[in-house]
Amino acid sequence: MTDNAPAHAAGPRTAGTDRASRILVTGGAGFIGSAHVRALLGPDGPGGAVTVLDSLTYAGSLARLAEVRDDPRFTFAHGSVCDAELVDALVADHGQIVHFAAESHVDRSIAGGADFTRTNVLGTQTLLDAALRHGVSPFLHVSTDEVYGSLPHGAATEESPLAPNSPYAASKAASDLIALAHHRTHGLDVRVTRCSNNFGAHQHPEKLIPRFLAALLDGDSVPLYGDGLQIRDWLHTDDHVRGLELVRTGGRPGEVYNIGGGTSLTNLELTHRLLALCGADSGRIAHVTDRKGHDRRYAVDHTKISTELGYRPRTDFDEALARTVHWYRENRAWWEPLLPARC
Repeated sequence: MTDNAPAHAAGPRTAGTDRASRILVTGGAGFIGSAHVRALLGPDGPGGAVTVLDSLTYAGSLARLAEVRDDPRFTFAHGSVCDAELVDALVADHGQIVHFAAESHVDRSIAGGADFTRTNVLGTQTLLDAALRHGVSPFLHVSTDEVYGSLPHGAATEESPLAPNSPYAASKAASDLIALAHHRTHGLDVRVTRCSNNFGAHQHPEKLIPRFLAALLDGDSVPLYGDGLQIRDWLHTDDHVRGLELVRTGGRPGEVYNIGGGTSLTNLELTHRLLALCGADSGRIAHVTDRKGHDRRYAVDHTKISTELGYRPRTDFDEALARTVHWYRENRAWWEPLLPARC
């Protein structure tokens, strides 16, 4: 289930299809990227060929793509978005790019930011260079609400100033600006999305919900940062993918679209919901030293994508959270090998 060996090389499976309809998905073996690939190749998808470019770091797994790996429209390429030669060869054969590939865990960026700058900034630049050479349209750049920083009140619109606080958020803000600059300078069809916190099946257990579930399912305590009153808006991956498709197919070049979930909770409130779903009580909460520079509150206003493109989050949060708990309970073989080794 966690085998990360490359499935097959890129190229031959896309032969004979129209280049304009071929979609290159970077980071497509990651949590959100793989959900998008499964949707693209699913019964309600657009029907074109899809190539995934992924370096299969600790956060990438071909197991997430198991249901599409035998689809004749699917191709996998093992490599980095920083590999200019590989990127150029792939982009030359594809008319569209959906760019997920990124280092994304805030704690890791605090421990060391170099990989975040390399992948998130230089990798994006490498893709943009190739997209310009080969006339890609659209270039959908997937970003995060963390670029807006911590908001004491209200919700960030697409016009709000960028105020990132972590090395991760700063690297994503930089990549957003570089991508948008390629629209304004060169006319490249760049579209940027900024999403709130995602959750669902197949998420790596370094993230809050699967990390806490892994601890609860193993009978351990959950490590809650500080007082747990940090506020996040939660977005199920199914809703996120629907929003991405609306922007990919109908968004305007050079525009930013926030994609929110509409469920804001403190981390403490979320923890209590997870405890209840796992049959545990508050005695399983272990308050730990807060993270450096921990943003207190994120919130995005998704009026723009709703008004322009008809986006609405359809997923009931509590129902989806219960399904997520069930998935982790039933799929230990997937997430247990991803946990850090115990002393």
